[in-house]
Amino acid sequence: MIVKAFLGPLAIAFVIVVFILVMQFLWKYVDDLMGKGLEWHVVAELLVYAAASFVPLALPLAILLSGIMTLGGLGENSELIPMRGAGLGLPRILLPLGAFVAVLSVGSFYFSNNLLPVANLKFKSLLWDVTEKKPALNITPGVFYNGIEGFSIRVSDKNADTGELTDVLIYDHRSNARGTTVIRAKEGRMQRSANGHFLLLTLENGRVYDESGLSTGTRGGSPLVRGTFVKDKVAIDLSGLGLKRTDEDLFKDNYRMLTMSQLTANMDSLRQRMEDRRAEQLAHARTSLALLRPFAMRDNTGGAETSMHAYLSGLTFDQRAGVFNMAMDMARANARFMENTATEMDGRRSLLAKHAVEWHRKPMLAAACLIFFLIGAPLGAIIRKGGMGLPVVAAVIFFLIFHIVSFSTEKLVIAGEVGAWPGMWVSSMVLLPIGLWITWKASTDSPLFERDAYHRGWERLRSALRRNAHPTALQ
Repeated sequence: MIVKAFLGPLAIAFVIVVFILVMQFLWKYVDDLMGKGLEWHVVAELLVYAAASFVPLALPLAILLSGIMTLGGLGENSELIPMRGAGLGLPRILLPLGAFVAVLSVGSFYFSNNLLPVANLKFKSLLWDVTEKKPALNITPGVFYNGIEGFSIRVSDKNADTGELTDVLIYDHRSNARGTTVIRAKEGRMQRSANGHFLLLTLENGRVYDESGLSTGTRGGSPLVRGTFVKDKVAIDLSGLGLKRTDEDLFKDNYRMLTMSQLTANMDSLRQRMEDRRAEQLAHARTSLALLRPFAMRDNTGGAETSMHAYLSGLTFDQRAGVFNMAMDMARANARFMENTATEMDGRRSLLAKHAVEWHRKPMLAAACLIFFLIGAPLGAIIRKGGMGLPVVAAVIFFLIFHIVSFSTEKLVIAGEVGAWPGMWVSSMVLLPIGLWITWKASTDSPLFERDAYHRGWERLRSALRRNAHPTALQ
């Protein structure tokens, strides 16, 4: 009965949370999606992949919200009282839900580790293709349209229903060697070819100005060819405006598209390459920096080794100046080398940290399902309110705490301030004691949200403080 009562709110809460996250995604990329003439199935495919990428994040919040709603509804309808009257404690009542949520947690981990990398791969590759797609053909009267490569088109007026154009001006500069062709017509008509790959312009009463690009050998440069026409047809290739799909193999090495085993292998490779690169840089520094290598130089007669001071003392003023200038140049070059080395090492550490963050994120979000259940279900039994009112407020507060702490510690891990362990688990460590405390309070029927209970506790504290302060006051 409890599991059946839990399934409905879980499904509703999950759909709502995923929908909100997808709307957030659309709001972020609305400028990249609008005005490109995308077909409905492309947009639908993109939204499906986006929704799939939000599943591990939406499931813990849905479990939290549905747990509060389910137990709150049972408490509001006095259905928990007969269970407790029969001798069932709250842990025994929550045992079926706990087992069900444990199965969901395992499923969430499997989805994050095996299915989510595939969804992320398809989502990121399709999103890249959509954002890089050129805007759809939309010629505005009085404005030059440059969306078609090699052409600039301007019309004074356009009838959107019939496709009739007035005062058409076309600059064709597809070949710089041939020069620019200018076409101007008093009127015309615009339509697409049957397969949609070409824009067909039927122009009437116009002129053509063409630079042939053939040199005449005079100072005049290239000749200009002029002509007139009563009716002409121009076909413009629109293949560049279509959606071009990029090979998904170009994205598959990204850390978000890898399973935990692949992430582990990549991290081992990154560490090995970083150590090899550090050894190369150290060897270069030892040979290029004089402070890190012993100086030894024989005198001009081939005798014993001399010191740097003795060597410089034997040089003329101009020779010493040349040596000092060379030393300054070497110092500047080594300073730039050290700066580049530090920047490169920071980039390598950041990439390694991102792999570690993604590795820990998968089990962390799965564990968050259990932690949010420990918070939501007992909290619902305490507040005894179902519906979408108070449960939503409580769920949002706990989820914001989890999200803010998780986001902040993730940035610290990537910056190298803390390690992936325990950095990625701080949010879970913060909420786990709260969940256990709320579960204990609900199991002992503690008046957690009763005003009178806090008032009585405050009065007892005040009385204790007065008794402790009384002997001092008498003295």
